[in-house]
Amino acid sequence: MPTVLLVRHGHSSANGDGVLAGRLPGIHLTDRGREQADQLAERFRDLPVVRVVSSPLERCLETAAPLAAAAGVEVTVDDDLQECAYGAWTGRALKDLAKEPLWRTVQDDPEAARFPDDDRYAAESLREMSDRVVAAVRRHDAEVSAASGEFALWVAVTHGDLLKATLAEATGSGLARFQRYTADPASVSVVRYGSRHTFLLAANDLAPDLTRFQAPAEVPGSGDATVGGGAG
Repeated sequence: MPTVLLVRHGHSSANGDGVLAGRLPGIHLTDRGREQADQLAERFRDLPVVRVVSSPLERCLETAAPLAAAAGVEVTVDDDLQECAYGAWTGRALKDLAKEPLWRTVQDDPEAARFPDDDRYAAESLREMSDRVVAAVRRHDAEVSAASGEFALWVAVTHGDLLKATLAEATGSGLARFQRYTADPASVSVVRYGSRHTFLLAANDLAPDLTRFQAPAEVPGSGDATVGGGAG
C-alpha cells in the first residue's frame, strides 16, 4: 500500500483576488505561492518520491515542478486531476457567488450540486468531480504499487475541492460531508490505501517535516489496522 502525498497548489493570483478560477488559463502562482512551492520542495527533498502527478493548470504545474526536481523525477500530467468544471461560475468573485441559491446547495447538500452550464466553460456536478479525482488517485496508486512496491511514496498536486473530495472518500464520510475538510494553499494531506482499510495520516498539514509519513519498518499485513493504535 503506497502512500500518496496530496498537495494543493500554492497561493495563486485568483486566491489573492477572491475569484473562483476554475479552469481559466493564465492563473499563476503569486510571489507568495512560488515561495510556498520552493518550501514544499525542501520538505520533500529527503523523501524517496517515485512519482509526481499534477493537474495541467499552471498553478499546479508551477507547484509540482520544484517538487519533481527535488525528487529527481518528471512531472506526469493528468487531466483527471484538473480543477472542477464550474461552468458559469468560472472567473466570478466568490463574494458574488455566495449570494446565489446554488451556493447553499454546494455548502449543505453537495451531492445535489451541479454547476450551471456556460457556452465558454465546461460544467460538471460535484459528484462527477469527486468520482473523477478519486478514480485517478486510486489508479495512480495501483500503478505505483505495481512498479515500485507497496511502501512507495508518490505525490499528487491538484486543487482544493478535489483534495477535499479525495479525503472524504478515503475516510468513508462521503461527498455529503466533504465541506468539513480544509485544503489550504501548499498544504499536504497524506493517505495510505490498503486492501481492507484506507488510512488518513494527515490532513491540511503545513509542518516542515514530512519524513514521518514514510512507511514504517513493520506494518500489519493485508491492509489491516494496528491493534492498540501503533507505535508511531
